[in-house]
Amino acid sequence: MTSIDVHELTKEFGTTRAVDNLTFSVRPGRVTGFLGPNGAGKSTTMRLVLGLDRPTGGTATIGGQLYATLGDPLRRVGALLDAQAAHGARTARNHLLALAVSNGLGARRVEEVLEEAGLGAVGGARIKTFSLGMRQRLGIAAALLGDPEVVMLDEPSNGLDPEGIIWIRELMKRLAREGRTVLVSSHLMNETSSFADHLVILGRGRLLADLPMQEFLDSRSRPRARVRTAESTRLRDVLIRKGYEPAQGDDGCWTIEGAKAGEIGAIAATEGIPVLELTDEQVTLEQAYLELTADSAEFASVSAPSANRQEA
Repeated sequence: MTSIDVHELTKEFGTTRAVDNLTFSVRPGRVTGFLGPNGAGKSTTMRLVLGLDRPTGGTATIGGQLYATLGDPLRRVGALLDAQAAHGARTARNHLLALAVSNGLGARRVEEVLEEAGLGAVGGARIKTFSLGMRQRLGIAAALLGDPEVVMLDEPSNGLDPEGIIWIRELMKRLAREGRTVLVSSHLMNETSSFADHLVILGRGRLLADLPMQEFLDSRSRPRARVRTAESTRLRDVLIRKGYEPAQGDDGCWTIEGAKAGEIGAIAATEGIPVLELTDEQVTLEQAYLELTADSAEFASVSAPSANRQEA
């Protein structure tokens, strides 16, 4: 099984430390979301893993080896860092054929990945005629060309239409189920929450979090249950007797801080109170991420003054 292992990795550009003593591992069999504000060091870290930059200190290895020492690298690692890198004058098929021939792969594999990426009908078209979404699909096809053990994708959903977003989401999940190591950098929190099993979060080049998605969400929020019933007054009185402090919203639902839905459901069942709606509420990935990285964003917007604010 092949993992990506980053150990005490540091990269400096002049006086700027883009990656600061970074240590984490990306394991097979799961999709790892690689998150962080602009300037956090995500792209630099991925370049260091792929040998495109040299570290100032520390190591970044794939299966215990530096990328530059891998035999048949395209069969070991597939990566998409820049969908605009393909030469515009080439056709999609010839672009992939050039990669295939240089890595000992046959033309049949080119046709397979063109079809998998939804580009089978436009394989003979020049890349300069492609939309951003089509270039993204071509970049992903190139990453899959060698049927690699490790897949690294930087913003793979960029420019994709809704069908394409669903396709790449399901593709990443399938690759992980097959036992591959999948690292995906993204700024789309809602999308990341739909496919990532594990999170690695950076801020100003440093590691802020490295844990499973659910553990991260649990660590950033308290339990909270939401319940609706036709016997609101009775439920409220029972919950107060049990030591809870229910709060009723404008929609008639009760919110109980510090409680899980299972606890509230058990109480309602014991008391014979009919329940019409019962759910656990939890902080979203976006909310948890923004709270964690609030002090690490290099570029942050300043809210505009309210139109109703009085001038001093």
